[in-house]
Amino acid sequence: MHPMNMRVWDVPPEKLCRAHLLGEHRELHAVWAILTQEKKGYAHHPEIKRWCGKLKALYLRHEQLVAEMKKRGYGHHSPLPVELATGDERQTEYVDSYEEQLRILKEKNCSCDV
Repeated sequence: MHPMNMRVWDVPPEKLCRAHLLGEHRELHAVWAILTQEKKGYAHHPEIKRWCGKLKALYLRHEQLVAEMKKRGYGHHSPLPVELATGDERQTEYVDSYEEQLRILKEKNCSCDV
């Protein structure tokens, strides 16, 4: 996925198809790196900005993704450092509303359960 299209979904991981589950995991790591390593490249991207001050929420989303990946039999070898998981533990800001995210996923004609 091109970084300008980066997305951390707010849809339960068990509803995501393989491509969106694994893609979100990759994108989440990019968001984490930008925020924890103070990388400037995409610091003003809406998906990055909504996670500022919410690394704990991002960490918890990562753990949800990992649990679903393992449930499906995928390996996972990229844990996030829990000591950096600070700030709010709930995400309350959205680039697209939950309903809009469901619509976007439906239009992708993938096997997401939405």
